[in-house]
Amino acid sequence: MKFGLMVIGDEILSGRRRDTHVEWFRQILHDHGFSLAWVQILPDESELLVRQIRQSMTAGEKVFSCGGIGATPDDHTRQCAAAAAGVPLLRHPEAAALIERQFPDSARPHRIRMADLPEGIELIPNPVNEVPGFSINEHYFMPGFPDMSHPMGQWVLDHYYPPDKYPQQTLSLRVYGVSENELMPILEKLTANWPQLKLFSLPRMGEASFVELGFTGSDRLAEAFQSLQQELRHAGFFFVLSDMPERHGHA
Repeated sequence: MKFGLMVIGDEILSGRRRDTHVEWFRQILHDHGFSLAWVQILPDESELLVRQIRQSMTAGEKVFSCGGIGATPDDHTRQCAAAAAGVPLLRHPEAAALIERQFPDSARPHRIRMADLPEGIELIPNPVNEVPGFSINEHYFMPGFPDMSHPMGQWVLDHYYPPDKYPQQTLSLRVYGVSENELMPILEKLTANWPQLKLFSLPRMGEASFVELGFTGSDRLAEAFQSLQQELRHAGFFFVLSDMPERHGHA
């Protein structure tokens, strides 16, 4: 299972704040047996946000979004999520009650706006200050603050996506004395034979140049990896597997 990640905020693009979401979500998804398919770092611009959120919703993708759900005029994510989903923005009674309970003397007139959410959403609990995030169409909208969004992201995974029965793994080896161009027939053959897996090729330059080849996935991963080794043996290439050198044909 793959997820996208949107990090929203002019402060990330300008360098006023450093992103910490990408690596955190990459790791937590990996720990659950999932993967991070793509990342978008987006400005606080309504037209662009609507377009990007609508695109991923239309594609049926699962997406985490961090940032832009506050009450200040530069926060547009709540409104853009509603526009992308084609639903109105409505005052959510449970979210409003949480905000009023947390800020009894200052919820109105400004903070209460954070309860104006797309129609039909589900709330994501916020363990830090109880102002919730929300989900719609498998898009999970949370604050930009890592101390809030990270535990909220953990809750989303625990609540909606228990660890995969067949978690993704990666198996790889190193091929020495060969270029990617020479490996192309093998890469094309394996890509066609194992479409359910992701084949990767990573050339490394240096004193001992090599090409790292492998598969990432779950379905018949070991079988595909064996097939990769067989193709390399048949071609006479020298490769290293599991830190143990194995020579086949001429080095």
